[in-house]
Amino acid sequence: MESLWQQWLANSSGNPSSLLRSIQQFWVAIDLGLVFVLTYTILVAIGERRTLWMVQGLVVLVLAAGLSSTLNLKLLHFVLDKITIVSAVAMAVTLQSEFRQFLEQLGRGDIGGLFQSSRESLPKADSVVDEVVDAVKELSQNRTGALLVLETKQPIDERDFSVPGVKLNAEVSKELLQTIFQTSTLLHDGAVLIRASRIVSAGIILPLSERTASRQLGTRHRAAMGITERVKTCLCVVVSEETGSISLAERGSLNRPLTSSKLKELLEARFSSTVDGEVVAPNWRSLGRRLSSRGGEAIARFFRRSPSASRDKK
Repeated sequence: MESLWQQWLANSSGNPSSLLRSIQQFWVAIDLGLVFVLTYTILVAIGERRTLWMVQGLVVLVLAAGLSSTLNLKLLHFVLDKITIVSAVAMAVTLQSEFRQFLEQLGRGDIGGLFQSSRESLPKADSVVDEVVDAVKELSQNRTGALLVLETKQPIDERDFSVPGVKLNAEVSKELLQTIFQTSTLLHDGAVLIRASRIVSAGIILPLSERTASRQLGTRHRAAMGITERVKTCLCVVVSEETGSISLAERGSLNRPLTSSKLKELLEARFSSTVDGEVVAPNWRSLGRRLSSRGGEAIARFFRRSPSASRDKK
């Protein structure tokens, strides 16, 4: 590699225009590489097949607008440019929660978290959901109030809670959930956070929804609506202390009343490994190895071609 570099410098030193052209080509390659890295980062952070299609559509519009500008198709470029701007704004509105989380991670300096697969935090439908549903069923029959927050895609930032609660880091089980929400315990009056197959913490105080709600809904229901309004990627299960009814909150809306079988059906649908939740980007390390090997080959070919091209033009 060093000999190639020295040979290229020796052949280009006598031709300033060739050297300038080569430097411009080199910066174009770096520009394209940075755009690729940025696009890949966004796709990893989003991590959903359905959203990937939207991003791909926007990329196609951007490329088409750039191509029309290069070919001097002024009217087509004008139309595509306006469509691209409108599409970008519409996608930002549609994916506002994803963009918000992406910007928060950048603001916290959590760059490594952008490349973590969202699939790692998915609860197992055949175990965790069964334990949750069995516990909720018993709590409902005994009219014991309960509030459970379940992560579905990415970890919830504790700053989204009014009070973070007490760390537990215990395996999910119906016995433990029933014990936590017994009125004789100190943690019964808050919410439980479930991440994958673990109970992360209990006694969490959630932000209340500012929406106008029915008078039949108590503080637990308003808290479930509040946290799912703020964090779009979580679910919240509520058991009413007065009636024993079961509710499921998602994106600020309540689905109630539910039977235990219907709750199980809804949770399994959310946590099942469907195409929409499929991780769309390959492993970062393997991709990096492939890019470095191919990039080295491309640079070597570039250095071999540049001197010969300059001699041909002479």
